[in-house]
Amino acid sequence: MTNVYDILAERGYIEQATDAEEIKQLLANESVTFYIGFDPTADSLHVGHFIQVMVMMHMQKAGHKPIALFGGGTGMVGDPSGRTDMRKMLTIEQVAYNVESFKKQMSLFIDFGDDKAIMVNNGDWLLNLNYVDFLRDVGKYFSVNRMLTYECFKSRMEHGLSFLEFNYMLMQSYDFLELYRRHNCKLELGGNDQWSNIIAGVDLVRRSEGAQVYGLTFKLLTTSAGKKMGKTESGALWLDPAKTSPYEFYQYWRNIDDADVENCLALLTFLPMDEVQRLGALQDSAINEAKKVLAYEVTKLIHGEEEAIKAKQAAEALFGGSGKIANFPNTTIPAADFAEGMDILTLLQKAGLIASKGEGRRLIQDGGIYLDGERISNFAHIIKTDDFNDNKLLIRKGKKVYHQILLG
Repeated sequence: MTNVYDILAERGYIEQATDAEEIKQLLANESVTFYIGFDPTADSLHVGHFIQVMVMMHMQKAGHKPIALFGGGTGMVGDPSGRTDMRKMLTIEQVAYNVESFKKQMSLFIDFGDDKAIMVNNGDWLLNLNYVDFLRDVGKYFSVNRMLTYECFKSRMEHGLSFLEFNYMLMQSYDFLELYRRHNCKLELGGNDQWSNIIAGVDLVRRSEGAQVYGLTFKLLTTSAGKKMGKTESGALWLDPAKTSPYEFYQYWRNIDDADVENCLALLTFLPMDEVQRLGALQDSAINEAKKVLAYEVTKLIHGEEEAIKAKQAAEALFGGSGKIANFPNTTIPAADFAEGMDILTLLQKAGLIASKGEGRRLIQDGGIYLDGERISNFAHIIKTDDFNDNKLLIRKGKKVYHQILLG
């Protein structure tokens, strides 16, 4: 059986390892309990998290045991890694709600039955720590001089780093120590922006317990030019269908740059690598077939086969003259709401296509809003029931975002 380390390396996930050969041997010789942490900064996972979820699925398929750690404690502080400013502070109620949302989503991808995986919340041990005991038992292993050499802190020194955030590394490191003690967890995984926090945790467990533990980081989801992927006109590319519809999700992957197709197929699907390479090698207009495969496969993994088929059919209806227009994202509004007429800005807000009326005005001014194919140029344009065809009205925002309004 192929070592999962080799699978992850071949697909392009691996960036840094505390000891690559020892990790490879560990994964070959035993079922390894490992963990990945997710801080609940929002009420849904986004596509950037999905790289880590894919790694967990590969590892579980190979017989290893995932721990999905949700940051009910660390989420109260906020990770400074990759930030130029301090994260927005969340209330304990917001963090708890977000943790529960993450748990539901994670269960769609990881098998937690029969003790095959574990969910934990680091708030269970971090929120009730005695501060003085923590400093004496954990803080003694950390050198401030060394911490200040880590990139996650160096990049913040010019703009200011709060003492609150400075403690984050100790808290995440303590997570690894707790998981080692509770579950014999020997391996911490994470995005490459977590390298400093991960090696600090490895060092803490080794010095505190005298144990051999390891860290491994993975590629962040970026374009070939190094820009972060997963942003749409309306914000992040969320895994929650209520925040990013399956159609919008599908269209994002259908429209990525040609140069990014092979990388995304390798990282975000389970297609065999020979097929990934075949699709990635397609040129000119043929690469569009590879993009369709990518969009369908990723949407199927996250939203299920039925929603992936609907999104594919909706895209074909628009751009190929076939398929089912009924599968577009839609919003149902009572017919009575249009009795006196509804202005275009209110309609766009009800459809979730704009965050504010100011945004709507800018879109209309730039010629970016169409109703049933006709461009809207008047901010005060009124829509009435007579404007609907067969109780449907199709809105187009920009070049590629479509949304149906259905009369209820």
